Amino acid sequence: MLDLRADVADLTAAIVDIESVSGDEKALADAVEEALAALPHLTVVRDGDTLVARTELGRAERVILAGHLDTVPLNGNLPSRVEGDRLYGCGTTDMKSGVAVQLKLAAALAEPSRDITYVFYECEEIDAARNGLKRLVETRPELLAGDFAVLMEPTGALIEGGCQGTLRAEITVRGERAHSARAWMGSNAIHSAGQVLDVLRAYEPARPVVDGLEYHEGLNAVFVRGGVAGNVIPDECVITVNHRFAPDKSLAEAEAYIRETFAGFEVAVVDAAPAARPGLDHPAAAAFVAATGAEVRAKLGWTDVARFTELGVPAVNYGPGEPTLAHTKDEYVELPLIADCERRMLAWLR
Repeated sequence: MLDLRADVADLTAAIVDIESVSGDEKALADAVEEALAALPHLTVVRDGDTLVARTELGRAERVILAGHLDTVPLNGNLPSRVEGDRLYGCGTTDMKSGVAVQLKLAAALAEPSRDITYVFYECEEIDAARNGLKRLVETRPELLAGDFAVLMEPTGALIEGGCQGTLRAEITVRGERAHSARAWMGSNAIHSAGQVLDVLRAYEPARPVVDGLEYHEGLNAVFVRGGVAGNVIPDECVITVNHRFAPDKSLAEAEAYIRETFAGFEVAVVDAAPAARPGLDHPAAAAFVAATGAEVRAKLGWTDVARFTELGVPAVNYGPGEPTLAHTKDEYVELPLIADCERRMLAWLR
């Protein structure tokens, strides 16, 4: 059982000690469901190992607090342990400390100032096809209706607005095979790929300002594939590029930019996910920023806040974990930051 009356640091440790590597969240989902079901002011729905708990008070606004239950595979970092003001263990920062804050709020706020939807979902750390939040967006979007969402991903207790979009494209350069002893009879595709690299080296990142936050775009080669044999001039070279774009661009605009940038080459988009606007001009978002008093910056990366954007719900990232420690063997969370996040969010929602 999870004791929601416990101190938020102790609750975090209890959650961390329930192993929940992606695809194996059932034990933790069961414990969270049991804890939520005991709260009479919440309506609880389970979908696989994803849980949604909602207040139904008829408030003028509804906010969503979301966090994933799963972790990356263990690395000799369970059970949890406390050293000074730090709690060590798998998932402490990403993102079971955020989940603990969600659960404390769920127990403490029987009469919140806004209706609240709490989402605890599975399989965030693996293939998107298995992501519990993605499944809800596609099959039960009514459970995610709201005016504003907070995804409690690790941010070091800063507010990170929206997120960048991401797109991967394969740029293919063609040549003609020949024996390497008679290279002049062919055309070396790997040599010609230097033109693609020239474009990448000359790239100047855009820094658009969206809803008052400055984003920093990127365009980088992440894979190179080519070659036939040690004595053959290659007739194909494929460079995979990753484009990180700000939320002032749609997926279609980002793809058009890539195709224009690499005009003259074969371009195939192999993966893409949209950006998310922070929506900080929404009254609920403004109240959140004012109540927490936290520094606000752009999210330089992609997170599940983009899934809320698909539903027309502006969203930010805010959690006690330190993002640079995520997925590391010595992952930890600063205990004072967990309590600070709980206090600030209570001030917003009471």
